[in-house]
Formats: sequence, C-alpha cells, structure tokens
Amino acid sequence: MSGFAKPLKIALGLAVIAALIIVPMNFNRYGLFILSQWAVMSIAAMGLNLTLGYAGQVSLAQGAFVGIGAYAAAIMTTHGWPLPAAILVAIALSFAIGWVLGYPALRVQHHYLAFVTLAFSTLAFLVFRNESWLTGGIYGISNIPRPHILGLATNKPLPFYYVCLGSLAIASLAVWWLIRSPWGRAFMALRENPLRAQSLGVDTRRYTLMAFAIGSALGGVAGALYAPLTQYIDPVPFNLSLSLDLLMMVIVGGAGFYFGPFLGAMIAVLLPEWLRFTEGYYLMLYAVAVMLLLIWSPTGILGILDRYLAERRTKAASALRAVAKSRLETVQ
Repeated sequence: MSGFAKPLKIALGLAVIAALIIVPMNFNRYGLFILSQWAVMSIAAMGLNLTLGYAGQVSLAQGAFVGIGAYAAAIMTTHGWPLPAAILVAIALSFAIGWVLGYPALRVQHHYLAFVTLAFSTLAFLVFRNESWLTGGIYGISNIPRPHILGLATNKPLPFYYVCLGSLAIASLAVWWLIRSPWGRAFMALRENPLRAQSLGVDTRRYTLMAFAIGSALGGVAGALYAPLTQYIDPVPFNLSLSLDLLMMVIVGGAGFYFGPFLGAMIAVLLPEWLRFTEGYYLMLYAVAVMLLLIWSPTGILGILDRYLAERRTKAASALRAVAKSRLETVQ
C-alpha cells in the first residue's frame, strides 16, 4: 500500500483543485462570496500558522494586519492604483510592522506576548476608527474597485473568486517552499526548544522577527484581497474578534500542520452557513461543536489524523519486530 500512497495523495490533491475550479461555476453570488472569503481567510490563517504553529510565537494581532492590508488596498485602488501594486504595498507595510512587533517576542513569551499583540490589535483598531482623514473613520471607504487581470474585468463574483483562488495557490506554494527550507526547520527548532536551537547555531533573534514579519505579510495579502471582495470596509471587521477567529481557525484545523489553516478556515467560514437551517441556534451549535473538538483533540482535526497514522505506524513496526523475533527463534 505504501507504494500507492504518493500517487493517491497527488490524485486527491488534483481532484480537490479541479473541484475548486469547476464546481463553483454553478454557484450563486452568495455562494461565490463565501468561497472567496474562505480563500482570503485561509491566506491570513496560513500566516498565523507560520508564526504560531511553526515558530511557536503567540499572536493576537493577525486581524490587525488583515485590516492594514485592506486599508492599504482600499486607499490605493480608490485613487487609481492597480491592485497588484496595492498588494505589494500591503506586503511591505505589514512585513515592516510585523518585524517591529516581533521585538517584544525577544523578551517576553506565552501569555505576556499575547497581551503585547493584543495591545497592538487594539491600537490598530483605534487608528482605523479615529483617523478619518486617512481611513474614513466610522464611515469607512466605499466603491472599492475590483481589478482587471490581463485585460479581463473581475467585477462579477466568479472571476474575482478565481483571483482569490489563484492568490491562495501562490501563497500556498510559497509557504510550502518556506517550511521545507532551512528557514522552516529553524522555525520548528525555535518552537520546540529555543535554547537548544541557539546552542546549535540558530540565530533565534533573527528567526523570531522573521516569523512575525512573514506571517504578518500574509495577513496583509489577505486584507488586500478582502477590500475588493467586499468593496466596502470600515473598522468593525478588523477588531479583536477577527484575530480570535483566525486563532481558532489555526487551532481547530491543527497548529503546525500545513493543511491546518485550510481546514480551520473551512470550518469557521462554511460550518455556520451549513448550520443556518437551525435558525437561531446555529451559532450555539457551532460553538458547542468547536468546544467538543478541542476537548477531544487539543491538536485540532489534523491532530486526530496524525495520531491515527502514528498508531498505525507503531502497530506495523511492532508486527515487524514480532515476525523478526519469531524467525530468529526458529533459526536458533
């Protein structure tokens, strides 16, 4: 069976990609909006997973970086700049601010670091709300245009869904490369034991800052896509609840697992929609389902799968040892 494992994974991956491209062609406007929102939130959750799941740095500021990217895109595109230029500015701005925010992580850890990032998230929300000359304040920014890609308009829901899906694909490939590079291994060493990583020559200071900066930059990308998706932004979506939602996506999907953010975003975005038939009870059922999952498996959904596969490998190894031992006894 092991010889078929890799082709089976490739076939499954291609089937999922094909489904994401073909199936939404029959969706209505609202269904395409929900799927586009899933793609955007998956990018933001990937950034937080890089910071929290791989580098072990607690952050409650990812929602603020989504807001920074959204306002950067909204301000630039409403003044005639193309969306790709706005995305580059959002990446640069979020990367720089994330790098600076990483400095407290060099001195404090765990819940102390969470409070620092929480304070930054609150500060960003106050700037979004009060600096009316830049952000429009409580009135927000409206009429945010959608881009033209290679001369093709994306004003309609389906073309812009493909823009979000393509951006998710690019971000996914970049993160895939990163976590398999020496940087990714350094992030995981930083998460497991910073002192040991430092004794082995890992520059923990630089990699801590990089974990915050790169994760924040992905949040900026998500925000730069969120603004034209909704075509109107105000400060409300970027308060602390968005950071907590993104944190829940990472934890529920499985922190430190590559596919964790995809699965966590799917549950956070799609599960409430699937439960709407319960009318007023759907949020209660959603909350109960998440709590039961985390009680049963604190490592998330992919943690359950990982434990199952680990048990199978252990049983297979035990069976091989038993066979080898019986053969040795027979020979003797």
